[in-house]
Amino acid sequence: MPFIEWTEQNKTNVKKCDDQHKKLFDIVNNLYDGMKSGQGRTVMGNVLNELIDYTVYHFKTEEDLMKKYSYPGLLLHIKEHENLMKKAGELKQRFDRGESVISVEVMEFLKEWLTKHTSGSDKKYGQFLNGKGVF
Repeated sequence: MPFIEWTEQNKTNVKKCDDQHKKLFDIVNNLYDGMKSGQGRTVMGNVLNELIDYTVYHFKTEEDLMKKYSYPGLLLHIKEHENLMKKAGELKQRFDRGESVISVEVMEFLKEWLTKHTSGSDKKYGQFLNGKGVF
């Protein structure tokens, strides 16, 4: 069973965003699997980099869509993205310094943030964009 599962509750009904969310879920699962199996720092570092890079890419996709269609919750949504990226950056810095930072606590944080964000804030922009004919 995966650490974090994609469910209908996470769907925004905006295909591009949902596909990217699924990829983020997969990367978090890969990071968790690596942590549990005690994979080396290089492997864990690569997965962590992939998670951060893909998150930046995904957030840009969402924000570009929200800007294009004048989503009224854009600024709040951007703030949520910035807060996660700040925490991710801190995590990466600690990892790069050699600290053992990929822990169950970190994984639980990622799981909770991703599931709550997709089923909450993202669902709201999904409904808005769906109303504009974006699926």
